[in-house]
Amino acid sequence: MSVSQAHTASRSSSRPWHIGLWVAQIALFILFGMPGIMKTFMAPSALAPMGIVWATDVPIWLLRFIGLCELAGALGMILPAATRILPFLTPLAALGFVTIQVLAIGFHAFRGETGHTLPMNIIFLALSLFVLWGRTRKAPIASR
Repeated sequence: MSVSQAHTASRSSSRPWHIGLWVAQIALFILFGMPGIMKTFMAPSALAPMGIVWATDVPIWLLRFIGLCELAGALGMILPAATRILPFLTPLAALGFVTIQVLAIGFHAFRGETGHTLPMNIIFLALSLFVLWGRTRKAPIASR
């Protein structure tokens, strides 16, 4: 097999990984972006009926900080990878989401809320770990 054939085979075998990672990245963008907007800009009393029942139990600065972190991570999921400008920020955003989910699991466990929050936290954690692993090991995105 020539060098160009090996390169073509390598690119075609990584294509499904890139597609799967992009699907995960877009899902994380939506799953963290929308709640991030809500936590950053909405009143805590308006969030409780939407399922973010803890919003009224934490200081407003913490709620806004979490929202801003989720927004930054959501943008970090898409922009660096799509523009190929500083693409190493995408796995860092995924690592941030891993951190958020580990802390969220602990927070909800402390409050006795894992019955309804744990399944979603595990899904978000798994998606974040997949992007972290995939964009650092399996299918990294090259800089421009």
